[in-house]
Amino acid sequence: MGPVLAGVLQLLALIAALALAYIPLGNYMARVYSSDEHWRVEKWVYKGIGANPDTEMTWSAYLRVVLAFSAVGVLFLYLLMRLQGVLPGSLGFSSVDPAQSFNTAVSFVTNTNWQSYYGEQTMGHVVQTAGLAVQNFVSAAVGMAVAVALVRGFARSRTGELGNFWSDLVRGTLRILVPAAAIAAIVLVACGVIQNFSGIHEVGQFMGGSQQWNGGAVASQEAIKEVGTNGGGYFNANSAHPFENPTPFTNLFEIFLILVIPFSLTRTFGVMVGSVKQGYAILATMATIWLGFVALMMWTEFAHHGPALQAAGGAYEGKEVRFGVGASSIFAVSTTLTSTGAVDSFHSSFTGLGGGITMLGMMLGEIAPGGVGSGLYGMLVMAVIAVFIAGLMVGRTPEYLGKKIGTREIKLAACYILITPALVLVFTGVSMALPTPPHSMLNAGAHGFSEVLYAFTSASNNNGSAFAGLNANTDWFNTMTGLAMLLGRFLPMVFVLALAGSLAEQKPVPVTAGTLRTEKPLFTGLLVGVIVIITGLTYFPALALGPLAEGLAS
Repeated sequence: MGPVLAGVLQLLALIAALALAYIPLGNYMARVYSSDEHWRVEKWVYKGIGANPDTEMTWSAYLRVVLAFSAVGVLFLYLLMRLQGVLPGSLGFSSVDPAQSFNTAVSFVTNTNWQSYYGEQTMGHVVQTAGLAVQNFVSAAVGMAVAVALVRGFARSRTGELGNFWSDLVRGTLRILVPAAAIAAIVLVACGVIQNFSGIHEVGQFMGGSQQWNGGAVASQEAIKEVGTNGGGYFNANSAHPFENPTPFTNLFEIFLILVIPFSLTRTFGVMVGSVKQGYAILATMATIWLGFVALMMWTEFAHHGPALQAAGGAYEGKEVRFGVGASSIFAVSTTLTSTGAVDSFHSSFTGLGGGITMLGMMLGEIAPGGVGSGLYGMLVMAVIAVFIAGLMVGRTPEYLGKKIGTREIKLAACYILITPALVLVFTGVSMALPTPPHSMLNAGAHGFSEVLYAFTSASNNNGSAFAGLNANTDWFNTMTGLAMLLGRFLPMVFVLALAGSLAEQKPVPVTAGTLRTEKPLFTGLLVGVIVIITGLTYFPALALGPLAEGLAS
């Protein structure tokens, strides 16, 4: 079997698995967020934190609780890392320095999981399990809660109430993420991923010295790392490490875990707004972009010119031979079109155009299918922009799901789509203009610029993957990427929740002959075009200086 055929067959198997999970998982999540009943364990949690899960919240109250909860998470994780040296189970590792503690705390609380450190050489068992793994669950649940609040904004009318954050957070964690991660962890352990609390071991003799490996609760963290579209690996090599991802099956299974909840949330959206066809339209948009990127990535990595690449059957540099070019391409696209950041190969070693595709996936806003929750609300904001543009073309007040898109709504949507590009381009420009930050680049020229552009694209879009050539463990990059992650996570949430509140206050608009049918293929095509055009106009100059210049020159 040739490598191209193997890649295509893996893609088809992945699509089939996602299709089988789509309806049951999507319907289940809709029931979770629509139920009025509370499990006993949930009641214990509410009592412990002093929250009333039945109290409805306005968008501003919902936002305040989201920000307060996240701020406490950052503080707790920061202190945990600063105190690591005196904690049990630290494996002898010292406390993490302040700049890196800030960066890592922000990274995991914002669902970014950017890592400027070697996981197996920096974090002990307590920080990994009680700190980082916990945030993998709750940061993902926060994104899902905000998405559900926006869906309620479309579904409700004549009210400013969007539900209860505590209820959404606890249900998303206990009813969706914990069971899914538990099942996934069992599968991973059965397939060879390690799960223990062992210490550091000396392994063999290499060039006159020994190599050290430490164990850890890897399978459980690997499971929620993918299910929650987090991405932070137990080891520095992430999902390229055999302890995290030992076989081609686990590789494909991890890609499935990354995609299954974001894609299935479109079904949840359709059920909650009372029209599954609307969910299929959003699904079709996401799937079109994802499949297009996978096909483009496979083409660049399999058919790139050059005798060495052609003789090898593809661009194998930086890729695990046990996975191959096809599976690595699918993983790279899936991780950068979501907010996962996990990698089974190193994007800096992709071809020039291949590296550009990974960046472009994040620049789209990670909405195809995006992170758990964040992908859905990002795509719905783009749908609002699309119906507004359609309304301009026909001279009619735009409507979406029975709600008018007026001045307030379009201003909030516009602010949402502008904030992330502003962060990416400003932070990248300042870093290239100052004398010290460019010293962190491993390469000069277009590829070196791509390293910096990729770093801030990843941080601002809460992805977390790296281009693998940039030394980001400096005070400048730890601080600036930390700020980019904070602003890139919570400023968009402000606009999303404000938009949800504005929509929930409206009364329904009846469907007429002039209403744009947003469940039809025509709207899907319009939405894809709007996403690609907006991204192209915003980022093309920066891409031309980096991956496009490198790809055309090679």
